[in-house]
Amino acid sequence: MKQPLPATRPDVGLLILRLGLAFVVLLHGVFKLTHGVEWIKGPLSELGLPGFLAYGSYVAELVAPLLLIVGAWTRVAALVIAFQMAMAMTLVLRGQLFAVKGGGGGWGVETEGLILFAALCLFFTGGGRFSAMRD
Repeated sequence: MKQPLPATRPDVGLLILRLGLAFVVLLHGVFKLTHGVEWIKGPLSELGLPGFLAYGSYVAELVAPLLLIVGAWTRVAALVIAFQMAMAMTLVLRGQLFAVKGGGGGWGVETEGLILFAALCLFFTGGGRFSAMRD
């Protein structure tokens, strides 16, 4: 006899998405907190952008993930992360945007792309029922 699938739990799915995305991005933020963001100023200046924008990565990779964890201003935090990933792909990884990785294939920026698309999903859905604030 065939077992029915369990009932869908979209709010649990959104919680898992929020926490997973926050964890991945927060680790990048901790690295930048301990190692600095000076290296980002070079790629920014190559595109004619001011170096002080490098400090925005602290907001996107420390503040925004913490907001996702508690579920506060989820949509804004997710949009900040999506923008950060789009900038990272433009500034540092633009040569890989249309590349396929050797040794098994895969998009040249698949990790960053996945972060970008996960953040966009949260922007459009909000944080779900298990959030401190409802979007």
